[in-house]
Amino acid sequence: MDLKDLFLTPIYLVLFYGIAFAVRKRATNKFTKKYFIPALTAKFVGALGLGLIYQFYYGGGDTFNYFGHTKVVYQAFSDSASTGLKLIFGDNTKFDPELTRYIAQLYWYHASTEYFVVRIASFFAIFSFCTYAVIGLMFAALSFTGMWATYITFVRIFPLAYQKLALAVFFLPSVFFWGSGLMKDSVCIGALGWTFYGFYHATIEKKNVLFASILGALGAYVLISVKIYILLSFLPPALLWVFNENSQRIRSASVRMLVKPLFLVLGLATAFLGTNKLTAGDDKYDVDKIGERTRINSTYLTSQVATGSAYNIGTIDGSISSMIKVAPQAVIVSLFRPFLFEARNPVMLLSAMEAALFLYLTIKLFYRTGVVKSLQLISSQPILTFCFIFSIVLAVGVGTNSGNFGTLVRYKIPLMPFYLSALYIMQYKATVPKKLKRPQLNRLRNTPRLATTE
Repeated sequence: MDLKDLFLTPIYLVLFYGIAFAVRKRATNKFTKKYFIPALTAKFVGALGLGLIYQFYYGGGDTFNYFGHTKVVYQAFSDSASTGLKLIFGDNTKFDPELTRYIAQLYWYHASTEYFVVRIASFFAIFSFCTYAVIGLMFAALSFTGMWATYITFVRIFPLAYQKLALAVFFLPSVFFWGSGLMKDSVCIGALGWTFYGFYHATIEKKNVLFASILGALGAYVLISVKIYILLSFLPPALLWVFNENSQRIRSASVRMLVKPLFLVLGLATAFLGTNKLTAGDDKYDVDKIGERTRINSTYLTSQVATGSAYNIGTIDGSISSMIKVAPQAVIVSLFRPFLFEARNPVMLLSAMEAALFLYLTIKLFYRTGVVKSLQLISSQPILTFCFIFSIVLAVGVGTNSGNFGTLVRYKIPLMPFYLSALYIMQYKATVPKKLKRPQLNRLRNTPRLATTE
């Protein structure tokens, strides 16, 4: 970051806040309104903080690698608008002699996932004079739209917990720090939010289905382009969610008991077939290769760490069976570690404090409610079933693939809002009286079109 960042960032912040205040009325109600600007501010702080940490603490990193690529594309756009647009929107698998001089400077040009982020950053660069901090703010704003979609979807499902849900979605330090700046993680957590929003409103609420489906499909497309494993973790519990909702509408308890296992098997089978189709031929995520890829990733990342942040959950030999064996430890390390005594630097300490919060709330809830009653509550509430299965599946994936806490803290941020939201919803379900005043619920659910698709 340089003087251009110091000069332009305040100007763009004023512009972004002006837009935010203008759209807030349409995106909120009287209960959620007070969180809109603070949540956006947290994202902006995270985006700027990420740049400062990488520049002055790490001395460089992925965010500046993305920006380095962005400057090349921006220079191409300055030389010739058509050339720049080809680099942003064109097919990077085909040879174009006009682009050769620029492609030679783009190490990630043929790396589809990384270059997807470069495309977004380069598009933003056109409107920001290729200023790192401003591009970071744009990534934060883009990510915020998806996270706000996540929040209003949760509020739509269980409006009484709107205060705690805001904390779970917006104000976890790791989430708004790692999920806000010029990084893959910002794009993914925003895309996941729109996928969640679109899926719920199109398949569960079944209102304004076309609008919701388009948003959900766009979110899914971004996840496929950047981190497909997040979508693969989302699909099985999401499809199971649909089947659970439909099974609950069957009035006969005996028929429901007979049909529900069928829905479960059908949902898992559909998710497995979809997974195979999405990943066929992909060296990173093909189901037939995922065990070996996990072994390579874990070994490489562990061997690269010399700061005491590596962890070991057992031997992964490349087989699916070895992944299943270490799955429980992977869940524990993703949700509840690093422990406070394992923190080796300020960044790890923040992650350890969040993990301690997750562990405390989990133990407290299961202890007060009872293990059996808690499990019954999870199985009886489709949204809880979805959140916990999604969190566990993703926790297994990132826990086995990371190998050190430094990368784990970034990989696991998509699951954190869902896990914590599920805990808070369980807390309310276990303590709030069943009979509530309908007007209270109606007031809480009285959100605008963006929030309800009504």
